[in-house]
Amino acid sequence: MDALFVPLASTIGASVDQIKLISCLLIACPLGSLFIRIPASQPNLKHLFNLLVSLFFFIPVLNLSWGFVQLLGSVLGTYYIAANVKGPNMPWIVFAFVMGHLTVNHVIRAFYNLSYETFEVTGPQMVLTMKLTTFAWNVWDGRTAPENLDKWQLQKRVTKYPTLLEFLGYSFYFPGVLVGPYLDYASYMSLIDESLFEGKRSPSSTRSIPNGRKRVAYRKMLTGLVFLGIFVVLSPSFYYGIVITPWFMTQGFLYRIAYFQFSGFIERSKYYAIWTLTEGASILTGLGFTGYGPSGESTWEGAANVKILEIELPSNFKVLLDSWNINTNIWLRECIYKRVTPKGKKPGFRSSMLTFATSAFWHGIATGYYLTFFFGGFITTAGRLCRANLRPLVLPPPGAPTTITKRIYDLTGTFVSILILNYVAAPFMLLTFTDSIEVWRRLHWYGFWMIGSTLAFFWLGGSGFMKALQKKEGKVAEKVVTPESHVMPPPLDDVAEELKELQQNMERVGRD
Repeated sequence: MDALFVPLASTIGASVDQIKLISCLLIACPLGSLFIRIPASQPNLKHLFNLLVSLFFFIPVLNLSWGFVQLLGSVLGTYYIAANVKGPNMPWIVFAFVMGHLTVNHVIRAFYNLSYETFEVTGPQMVLTMKLTTFAWNVWDGRTAPENLDKWQLQKRVTKYPTLLEFLGYSFYFPGVLVGPYLDYASYMSLIDESLFEGKRSPSSTRSIPNGRKRVAYRKMLTGLVFLGIFVVLSPSFYYGIVITPWFMTQGFLYRIAYFQFSGFIERSKYYAIWTLTEGASILTGLGFTGYGPSGESTWEGAANVKILEIELPSNFKVLLDSWNINTNIWLRECIYKRVTPKGKKPGFRSSMLTFATSAFWHGIATGYYLTFFFGGFITTAGRLCRANLRPLVLPPPGAPTTITKRIYDLTGTFVSILILNYVAAPFMLLTFTDSIEVWRRLHWYGFWMIGSTLAFFWLGGSGFMKALQKKEGKVAEKVVTPESHVMPPPLDDVAEELKELQQNMERVGRD
């Protein structure tokens, strides 16, 4: 089928792999409308539909026959392990099996120095890793007494082991098989039997499937196409790598900073494009229904993986993190963060670091990933200190209108968050240590200066001064919430608290 894509790629100026991927995402939209027309009384037909469409994507379109075989191997291996290993280590065995396989392919990708323009098996494998490890935990939760589970675990637990066809349909759910969204097995089955819509039918509708699905889905599709167009047209001129070209250093400092910020938006636009396109296709299949709005319109927010406005115009860095790669954060929280925490204890620094390490290895082995993640720990620390020490001083009294000071604080938070986002995200896209450090050097290390000066201020007496000022003005500090994102490492004050607790425990053991 390459004869169909090569001329188009040459005309647009994109790689053949990129054209193939976008074509699959666009084809998934009308196929989603066909999928939902299969009656709930024919579940096996729905599972088979998912499997056949995914086969079509991988083999004739993407030429990833060996990649599909590898994914199938992970699926069948997980199906066997989860069914036959009855002990509490079963989910961790599945985790080691699928993460080990993924890591091997990450190493192969790095060895051949494949760029982002090359689409190979690791992308779909990352999505499948989330699905398979989540399934393993859901099965274990199904074997666990309900009183020992939390709300999410109770809702998602698997008490009836699926047939092989059901599991294949789940693993190869076609709208999300290439780039997500990831979903759990219970949500997939509620889509298949349409129990997702039970008790939520609109009073004005006689159908089991709520009205308004196409309206939302095609709006998402249009949004994805707009961002795709933005990326195709502007990415040749606006990209993080332009910082290391000779032209960039001939420009003034402020111009370089502004150009770099816009380049970051263009770099993110490709993620907005693919995630909103897959969200639209998922909604067309019926996934993502979340009820009805105040005016009676159906809402479909459950398949979202990104909140674009909250990323581009965040009030602070926490909001930004919570709005990016939403489903991956859910996976890290439910399948790693909570699971590595000993029963009866609150998650702490150890849980956070193990979760962060999982996130890092899941993304790949490129040095740039780790530069981004490591610096992220300092950023979340600075954000927490600002929210704890500065924000209470600008909050208006309860019930009072927002003050000018609060608006300035919010605008400043948005401006600073975007500056920091682009600074910390550049290594994630550049991948190599050398290019990442060179980009930061040519930007005069502005991100380090911003975060470093903030931490120095608060750690060298600023926190005490601000707390005293809050007390003087009668301000009550809010409880500071750590971001829902588990992609970044934990704030450094969590590290300090954990080390302090460890020291106290060791002193207690010494006295005993």
